[in-house]
Amino acid sequence: MEKQKPIPFWVLLPFFYASLLLVPLSQSQLLPITNEPIGDTNHIHTYIVYVEQPENSELLTGSDLREWHESFLPNTTLDSGEPRLVYSYRDVLSGFAAQLTTEEVIELQAKEGVLDVQQDQVHPLLTTYTHELLGLSNWNDGAWWDTDQGEGVVIGVLDTGILPTHPSFNDDGMPPPPVTWRGSCTNTSGVACNNKIIGAVAFNGTTVSSVLDTNGHGTHVAGTAAGNFVDHANVLGTANGRAAGMAPRAHLAIYKVCFENGCPNSNTLAAIDQAIADGVDVLSMSIGGKRKNKFYKDGVAQGSLAALSHGITPVAAAGNYGPNENTLSHDAPWVLLIGASSTDRRITAIVKLGDGTELVGESAFQPNSFDSSRMLPLVFPGEFWDENATFCMNGSLDYIDVMGKIVICYAGNIADVEKGEVVFAAGGAAMILANIPDQGDTTFSDAHVLPVARLSFMDGRKARTYYLSQSNSTGGNATASIMFNGTTFGNRPSPAVASFSSRGPAAMNGGILKPDVLAPGVNILAAWPYDVGPNPSELATSTFNFESGTSMATPHVSGIAALLKRKYPSWTPAMIQSAIITSAQDVDMDSNPIVDGGNNKTASIFATGSGQVNPRAALDPGLVYNTDPNDYVGYLCGIGYSDYELRLLYKRRISCFGVSRIGASSLNYPSIQVTLPRKGGKVTVKRTVTNVGDRTSAYQVRITEPEGVRVDLSTYKLQFSRILQEKSFNVTLSVSPTGPGKRKYSDGKIEWVSNNRVVKSPIAVKFS
Repeated sequence: MEKQKPIPFWVLLPFFYASLLLVPLSQSQLLPITNEPIGDTNHIHTYIVYVEQPENSELLTGSDLREWHESFLPNTTLDSGEPRLVYSYRDVLSGFAAQLTTEEVIELQAKEGVLDVQQDQVHPLLTTYTHELLGLSNWNDGAWWDTDQGEGVVIGVLDTGILPTHPSFNDDGMPPPPVTWRGSCTNTSGVACNNKIIGAVAFNGTTVSSVLDTNGHGTHVAGTAAGNFVDHANVLGTANGRAAGMAPRAHLAIYKVCFENGCPNSNTLAAIDQAIADGVDVLSMSIGGKRKNKFYKDGVAQGSLAALSHGITPVAAAGNYGPNENTLSHDAPWVLLIGASSTDRRITAIVKLGDGTELVGESAFQPNSFDSSRMLPLVFPGEFWDENATFCMNGSLDYIDVMGKIVICYAGNIADVEKGEVVFAAGGAAMILANIPDQGDTTFSDAHVLPVARLSFMDGRKARTYYLSQSNSTGGNATASIMFNGTTFGNRPSPAVASFSSRGPAAMNGGILKPDVLAPGVNILAAWPYDVGPNPSELATSTFNFESGTSMATPHVSGIAALLKRKYPSWTPAMIQSAIITSAQDVDMDSNPIVDGGNNKTASIFATGSGQVNPRAALDPGLVYNTDPNDYVGYLCGIGYSDYELRLLYKRRISCFGVSRIGASSLNYPSIQVTLPRKGGKVTVKRTVTNVGDRTSAYQVRITEPEGVRVDLSTYKLQFSRILQEKSFNVTLSVSPTGPGKRKYSDGKIEWVSNNRVVKSPIAVKFS
């Protein structure tokens, strides 16, 4: 009797992928997240403790405030000698962070003056050409032309620190810090301040830590936001050009809040507290978060609310949990939330299969020594049901003959570069790295240790199908080669939503469109603290690297916000936010709707928000939607926050009784999102715009109605006679006679059009 062959992996692949959950690699850093104590009652955790604000708290010195907070604790030191009090907060909340056991938490909760105790949450990180792509550096009409490249503005970066010796952070041509600056580079930071880096502090609980970056993420983010000009920047010889941040003459204040175990809320809150005291203008936060956190449990959202009252513009990453819906973090309306898009630049690597098929991929490592004309044997270690071999995990190739062959590996489970190391150690000559389904067409130009071509999901499937056809029919004669084509531009579609970029609808803000805008976040070249590729060293002073993530998109917008702050120093954070949202482009470089890189279809408005950030238009928006910070109290009451929850957010007693409640759709936000019943229904929302363009100006409305929805306005023309004049109008959305059909969502827009400006408000409709 013939021995039964194992079932080929490719037969089971659809079922395998149906059960596969793609989680960002950094998610492995996440600790358990809960408000309940974990483990035995003697185990010590960090907790954030909310307490009643003391009388005349604004008059208390820092030491006075610490002593008052310590009075709530059982003692001031642990048995180990470590201090119990981790942080004493002043602006971001009324309370402190402390190390406590479960029993001590129970005792603390019973004390008078204690409002709430929450276990600290730990969140992951979200990880040359883009200043040209976005039109910043165009001579005479670029955004740098009339903003002095952000001179005098301070961007506070909350991340993994910085390598201060990198040329992106030299202070050539930089002015001294603003006279209002109150920050410094602390003695323990390991960073010497110059006119580019004007502040550096580490927040690592009770541990004294350096601000020096051993991860790379923080250096990359800081360089993207405000790196100085560096000629001949490249990654292993590719993408050669002049590197610069979005605001190259802005100052940087570095707050290291992320370490090996992630980014705790307690660190984030302490850093924002310090940033407020120091006097930053913009906060850049490429930090992950829990997707269904109330705002007072989200360090980014809570800290940003406090920063807002000091005129600071908070910018944060939407998350790397796409392409699934409802995956956003930090969706508070006062946070400018950024999704990621691709650019038209590729670092091209072409796979040629034995049957002549050519598949275009990417890779930063393109060695001249690799013979592209030679066809090599092709092998797929996951041909049979072996998940570890499919993903080329450590040790999975030990008993598979890959010597001198091109190896097909699937992305996921471990870092892409690590897969190459596994293949290289096993004797493989090269690697085809294929996307899994959720990654779609979004490919990455990593600095690998051996020749690699990163392929889209569909092209990866073609390579696998070819291999299996040869394996079954001719006994394993599949061959391939990889040809390197260097840096190419003009690739289409561009921009496209990155497959990993988190999508709405937002879960926790009551119904406000998020993300706000997209920015370049795929294969972004910026400063890096150590060498990459096949011969890395521990530390390098002038290395650049490609990184992808909403982490990379966020500092693009932080830098653009700094340019706006430079040009309009009196503008509120809401005005800066509005200018960026209403000027964004909702079409690609060929004037087609923006595509979703996850499925190559037209992207949902809950993936794009208002569209791709457009700094030149943002610097001359014409009209803005301003929001009084006090309106957020009515908004929070309107979406169901209790008096107790408001007290945690605002450090004082607030009663929703007597407050004018504002529904989420009625907040004076630049975008509009409503929910309509499928069979009839009507919603009217009010908006108010402020004239910041020409003193005398007129705007006519142009309406693109969402499918199945009728849009009516109370006025179809706005006439202005002075700067800062306000005009209000009502927008009524109702289900049209044809109805929405089976669709869940529909989108459109309202555009106010003058002779030289278009002010766009995107419309998102959910059907209940």
